[in-house]
Amino acid sequence: MPRVRRVPQRQCVACGTVRAKRDLVRIVRTPSGEVRVDPTGKLSGRGAYVCPEAGCVERALGQGRLAGALERPIADDVARQIREAAARPPAPRPPVVRRIPLGRSKNSV
Repeated sequence: MPRVRRVPQRQCVACGTVRAKRDLVRIVRTPSGEVRVDPTGKLSGRGAYVCPEAGCVERALGQGRLAGALERPIADDVARQIREAAARPPAPRPPVVRRIPLGRSKNSV
C-alpha cells in the first residue's frame, strides 16, 4: 500500500481557521529581530501565519495579533509588504504524480 503524505496544517493568527500551510502567508521574525514576509516558508525564526484575505490581514495588523504572535511591533513598510503578499495569487503547484504498483501474478512471465 502506498504511503499517504500528510499535508501540513497551520492556524491563521487573525481568524483562527486551520488551513494547509501552503494556502497561508507566513510572516517571520528572524533571529536578528527583522520582521519580513517568508514566501518559501523555510526561513529560520519565529513564524506566524495569516489567511491571504484582506479582512484577515487587516485584523491581524490592526488588532495587534500578528505583533503579539511575533513578539515584535510591525513596521509600516512590513505591513505594506504583508498586504501585497496577501493580494498576490498563489504560485502554481507542481502536478501530483501517483505511481500505481503493478501486481505480478504467479502465472505472468
